Amino acid sequence: GMEWEYQAQVLLLIILLVAIFNFFVGSVIPTNEEKKARGFYNYDGAIFAENFGPDFRDGEGFFSVFAIFFPAATGILAGANISGDLEDPQVAIPKGTMLAIFITTITYLAVGICVSATVVRDATGSLNDTITPGMACNGSAACSLGYDFSSCKTEHCDFGLMNNFQVMSMVSGFGPLITAGIFSATLSSALASLVSAPKVFQALCKDNIYKALHFFAKGHGKNNEPLRGYVLTFIIAVAFILKSELNTIAPIISNFFLASYALINFSCFHASYAKSPGWRPAYKYYNMWVSLFGAMLCCGVMFVINWWAALITYAIEILLYIYVTVKKPDVNWGSSSQAITFVNALNDALVLTAVDDHVKNFRPQCIVLTGDPKTRPALLDIAHSFTKNYGLCITSKVFVGPRIQTVKEMNSSMEKNQTWLNSKKRKAFYAAVACDNFREGVRSLLQASGVGRMRPNTLVIGFKKDWRDSRPKDIENYVGVLHDSFDFEYGVVMVRISQGFDISQVLQVQEELERLELERQALEAAIKEEEFKEGKHGIRGLFNKASKFKMSKPDSKETTMNSAQSMHVGDINQRLMEASTQFKKKQGKGTIDVWWLFDDGGLTLLIPYILTTRKKWKDCKIRVFMGGKANRIDEDKAAMISLLSKFRIQFVDLYVVGDINTKPTKESWKFFEEMIEPYCLHECSKDPATADMLKKESPWKIKDAELEMCKEKNYRQVRLNELLQENSRAANLIIMSLPIARKGSVSDYLYMAWLEILTKNLPPIMLVRGNHKSVLTFYS
Repeated sequence: GMEWEYQAQVLLLIILLVAIFNFFVGSVIPTNEEKKARGFYNYDGAIFAENFGPDFRDGEGFFSVFAIFFPAATGILAGANISGDLEDPQVAIPKGTMLAIFITTITYLAVGICVSATVVRDATGSLNDTITPGMACNGSAACSLGYDFSSCKTEHCDFGLMNNFQVMSMVSGFGPLITAGIFSATLSSALASLVSAPKVFQALCKDNIYKALHFFAKGHGKNNEPLRGYVLTFIIAVAFILKSELNTIAPIISNFFLASYALINFSCFHASYAKSPGWRPAYKYYNMWVSLFGAMLCCGVMFVINWWAALITYAIEILLYIYVTVKKPDVNWGSSSQAITFVNALNDALVLTAVDDHVKNFRPQCIVLTGDPKTRPALLDIAHSFTKNYGLCITSKVFVGPRIQTVKEMNSSMEKNQTWLNSKKRKAFYAAVACDNFREGVRSLLQASGVGRMRPNTLVIGFKKDWRDSRPKDIENYVGVLHDSFDFEYGVVMVRISQGFDISQVLQVQEELERLELERQALEAAIKEEEFKEGKHGIRGLFNKASKFKMSKPDSKETTMNSAQSMHVGDINQRLMEASTQFKKKQGKGTIDVWWLFDDGGLTLLIPYILTTRKKWKDCKIRVFMGGKANRIDEDKAAMISLLSKFRIQFVDLYVVGDINTKPTKESWKFFEEMIEPYCLHECSKDPATADMLKKESPWKIKDAELEMCKEKNYRQVRLNELLQENSRAANLIIMSLPIARKGSVSDYLYMAWLEILTKNLPPIMLVRGNHKSVLTFYS
């Protein structure tokens, strides 16, 4: 562990310092004849001048020698690797690292200068190679000092700087101390790597990015020591040691160290380039461009040292990166890539703001009133079908009630609901507001959602299925939301499915069942433990078990009733859950029937076109229905075909319905009258005083004058349902123009009755109304 390693490092450092001091002392101790024969002559300017230039041999070059030397400088991350064990890493790491670099650089230079000024490159080690008076000198430094080593040019010599790996022992005052120093330096570096590398590896394994490595995340002892990582590192180290070729191992080590340094340098540059406020380097002289240069330099040196090893390293890094990108582990480091994404998104949003709107670039950008997204998944799915990769989608909820309570609920729901959207792979945002009533909340969302061009232009809302049981104020707010949407120049999409969208009750039941299941499992575990203890008491334990069984046996009649009830509820829940997932499934071959009854700018045609470009809806064909006059059906059809072809909307059939304005059947009309009967005022059949009183008490009720004025429109909605039943009963989806109630002329309950009769007993139906701004263009 770290404590033992720290104590060992102190001892090793003392030995190393003594060995280095011993070397420098030995360089000034007068040499003897034996050492002269081996190339050591104390300090001499001629020797230093001769050794100053390069003399690479046996195919070696600067970078091959650099690759072998480089591992001597790989301790630069020793402090960063154990940052978790430092008291103040922010101060200790830069100070310790810079001091280590400075001291080791001075030491390496001093040793190199010392040995190059005292030892010649080649020496035979023979005392017989002295120069006798009268012999010609070959001009070498050794020759001028009385030795002739010219034979080393043709024969291999064992001594001198180029041949003797133990030259420091020869120069030193006491050779065994150099051997001890070599062991000390080696063990010091090995210990630092053996302790720090498993720490970093353990942190990586704890993040559980690579599932197979989670085994090594476990720590032991008070310092959470990665013993498993120690064993793995030891095995890898021994495997390389057994190779016993330092000149082969060193370039591989250098390659991976350079790769890690390149990534660290680039990470620093990237964090600076992202301009994240959280990136605050404390080092005074830090510069992002130096980091980038360092990263490029490391990458270049990797290829110069060993190009094929560099390619393998890059391939490994790319594979690891692709794995992390695809798997998307549930971790959050506050990475610089997140900061860059934010900066790019901000800049792109600002660029978009400077460009004027154009009809060719129109796309539905929706606010979807889902409440909690998981409670109305089908509504989100149908909206997501035409916004995914096309436009903005914001799921939203209005918290109604006292401000203190609702704000607290709203804040706690934000992250939870956005996480749910991400986990379900819904490309949507979640927004919420707290208001005194529903209409005010939606009004706030319509006005304040989005930024710049990333603003919603379409409201998606579910049909209020329980409108008959709702309070008049709730109906007023619901219809008022539609009016507000048009006031703010939004398009409106209202969706209805037979089972309804809200599955919150089913979710509550599921949560309760899960809770009961956990309790049951805990109870069973407790009973088994108790039985195990009682079983030790022999027969008495068996009697205890029997008595417990009798006491806990449920009543058979009660069980039967509960089972029948749960089966009925389960059947309803099953149908509701199936309906809630219907838009997630592939729709198969079928039709999307478009009933284009009003020119709203083209939104009613654009949405079905977008749907048919989706994978789940691509097998569906578009059929277009439009109203017309019985004596102009052919002319209207030809005009519409021409128009759709100019808009490049592909369709399989086009029908002009000539009897759209005829009266509905008596049965249908009777059903409509019975539906609105509870909400009619019937003031004409009462005396004026009573009528006035009723108007004041129930201003929301439908007046006789209103019914008379809207008679033709009432006929039309009932008749449209009959036509839908005749023509589109088998469609996968119906898209129809949404009727609009004029403010002050049509009461809220009458308008809800229109929507009810229009969409009754049909497949999923989408009522669409644009804001009369053109969203289709003839031009590509």
